[in-house]
Amino acid sequence: MYIPSIHPNMIDIKILRTNPELIKKTLHDKVTKWVDLDRVIALDAQRIALGQDLDILRMRRNDISANMGSGKPEPHILAEAKDIKEKIQNLEPEFEKVETEFIDLYKKIPNIPTADTPVGLTEEENVIVKQWGTIREFDFPIKNHAEIAAVRGWIDKERAANVAGSRFAYLMGDIVRLQFSLIAWVMDTLGDRSILAQIIAEHGLSVSDKPFTPVLPPYMIKTAPYDAMDRLEPREDRYKIEGHDLWLQGSAEHVLGSMHAGEIFAEADMPVRYLGYATSFRGEAGTYGKDMEGIIRMHQFDKLEMESFSTAETSHDEHLLFAGIQEYMMQQLEIPYQKLQKCTYDIGKPNAKWSDIEAWLPGQQQYRETHTADYMTDYQSRRLQTRVRRSSGDVELIHTNDATAFACGRALVAIMENYQNEDCTVTVPKVLRNYIGGKERI
Repeated sequence: MYIPSIHPNMIDIKILRTNPELIKKTLHDKVTKWVDLDRVIALDAQRIALGQDLDILRMRRNDISANMGSGKPEPHILAEAKDIKEKIQNLEPEFEKVETEFIDLYKKIPNIPTADTPVGLTEEENVIVKQWGTIREFDFPIKNHAEIAAVRGWIDKERAANVAGSRFAYLMGDIVRLQFSLIAWVMDTLGDRSILAQIIAEHGLSVSDKPFTPVLPPYMIKTAPYDAMDRLEPREDRYKIEGHDLWLQGSAEHVLGSMHAGEIFAEADMPVRYLGYATSFRGEAGTYGKDMEGIIRMHQFDKLEMESFSTAETSHDEHLLFAGIQEYMMQQLEIPYQKLQKCTYDIGKPNAKWSDIEAWLPGQQQYRETHTADYMTDYQSRRLQTRVRRSSGDVELIHTNDATAFACGRALVAIMENYQNEDCTVTVPKVLRNYIGGKERI
C-alpha cells in the first residue's frame, strides 16, 4: 500500500487511519470546531490513491527509459511514454493540491489529552486538586503591589508609557535586586541534584535527578520553528519584526524547544533539561480592571522557564517533576497557593496535559496564576523531527515538557503582597536573603 510522506506538523498519521474515533473525541473534548474530520479522512484516502497512481506511472516511465538505451523503441512504446508523461503532468498538480489542503487541515488537529485530564467544555470545569499554606491575617489595611510600589518608587509606568507605550514599566531600586536574587536562587535550586532527588522521592517518580543547564536563549525566532512549536498562533498576540522573517518570542520555551530541530539524541543523554531566562513579549489586548494598575499583564516580561527532552516512557513523570519543582519553590518562598488541573477545554491545542499554580494575592483577595506546566508528548517533536536513538539502534521521537520556574513579575507581585508591612516595606523571604546581601526588608 502506498503511504505518502507527510509534513511533520501533526499528530501520528496512524491514529487518523486506525482510530479516528479517538480524534473525534479529542475534537469534542477540546471544543475544536474548526476541523472537519470527515474531510480530513477523505483527503487522506484521496492522496493515497493519487500517490499510488503516480508511483505506478513513474515506475513504468523508468522502465521505458531504461529500455530505450538498448536501441530505438517501437512506435507504440514512444506513444506510451508520451501518454505517461502527460498523465504524470496532470496528476502531480492534483496530488499537490490535495496534499496541501490535507496538511493545512491536519495541522489544526490538537494533541490528544491524557486519560487523567479532566473532561470539561468550559474553563469553569478546571479542577482544584490542592491548596497549600496559611493565608496571612493582616492587622493593617492591605495594599496591592501597585500601591506598595508607588510608595517605594519601584515601578514607573508613566515614564515607560512616554517611551514605549502602555503596558510597559521601569522597575527600579530594591525590587530589581529582589528579582535578580530570585533568579540566582532558582538557578541554584535547579542545579542541585540533592534537591531534585528529594522532589523525585517525595512524588514517587521514576526519573533522573540530572540538573538543569542554565541557558540565555535568543529573544527572536524565525517563522518556521515558531510554527513547528505550534506557538505562533494567535499571531495577533505576537510581535513581528518588520521586514524580517523574525518574531519576538513569547516565552523561553519557544526558542528552547526548537533548538534541537532535526537532531538525534543518544539515549544515554536523556533527559536533556534546560532552564532558560528570557525577556519575553506578548500582545495583551483589552483592559483587565485592576491588572492595569501594576505589572501583572505586560507586553514585556522576564521569565525563567524549564524545558526538557525525554523518552516517551519517562515523559509523564518528567511533567510531574516539573509540577513538583513548582510546588517546592512556592513552599520555600512560603507563599500560599493552589494547584489547578486544567480540563480538556482549557489545556490548549498542542498540550496533552496542563496544570497551573495560582498564588494567593492579598491585594486582590484571590488566587492568580503564576506557573503553568505543559505536557506535550511527541506533538512538537514530530513537527521538529527531534528524536532519540535507543541503545537498540531504533530511532524514536522524543517527548517534550515545558513549565514556568518563575514569571518574575508575578513572583514579585506575590512576594510584595504576601510579605508587605504597614510602612510599605517588604520582608524578604528567608530563602532569598543570602542572595540580596542579607537584607531582611526592602
